[in-house]
Amino acid sequence: MTIVLGFGATAVVGSDEVRASNAAGNTAVPLLALDLGGGAGSTGGTVLFAVVAAVAFATILAVVAGITLASSASVAHDLYASLRRRHAGQHSEVAVARVAAAGVGAVAIGLGLLARDLNVAFLVGLAFAVAASANLPVLLYSLFWRKFTTRGAVWSVYGGLVPAVLLVLLSPVVSGSPEALFPGVDFQLFPLQNPGLVSIPLGFLAGWAGTALSPGPPDEARQAEAEVRSLTGAGAA
Repeated sequence: MTIVLGFGATAVVGSDEVRASNAAGNTAVPLLALDLGGGAGSTGGTVLFAVVAAVAFATILAVVAGITLASSASVAHDLYASLRRRHAGQHSEVAVARVAAAGVGAVAIGLGLLARDLNVAFLVGLAFAVAASANLPVLLYSLFWRKFTTRGAVWSVYGGLVPAVLLVLLSPVVSGSPEALFPGVDFQLFPLQNPGLVSIPLGFLAGWAGTALSPGPPDEARQAEAEVRSLTGAGAA
């Protein structure tokens, strides 16, 4: 639907008018709704424009809220509680989660202000590429490779995540182009704007290397149990 709406806005509204409204093209869909509803100043155009804006706001709010809660819970439960397991209480974890939520929100606002001139669809694709670099190799190996080990999983996560982040920092997204975050400097070394083509295979390679270098044979019984749990969801609750 994103592709359909984008081409529809280009055909109906016109790329020049979309760029005049926003150089990154982020207002293409609202302008398309305004045009299809009858144009500026019409009741239909105003109503359809408001509906599209409300849906976009609700969607963004839900995504941001979910990611913020997941991040704060991960910091409080996985990081803080694991480091201070003997002394951490429930109230302290809640306090850490609140501080983490505020910190994550502040960082997100800062990055959002920094990237306000970039296309939203491109930023979503970039985030998916970084996430896929860390998660996709682990998921596929865990589901379909019986010899996959814990060391392989850890190596796969870091082997995909670290190169993805580094390649983004060294790509034209950050420097070296007029549309970059810092157009006035140039430390670009990676020519592609999306690191997935390189970082995802590196994640697979790191997972294989970590498994191959793991000591001792894998536990077949635990592997079979993990496979059943991952494929059926048994024991998830």
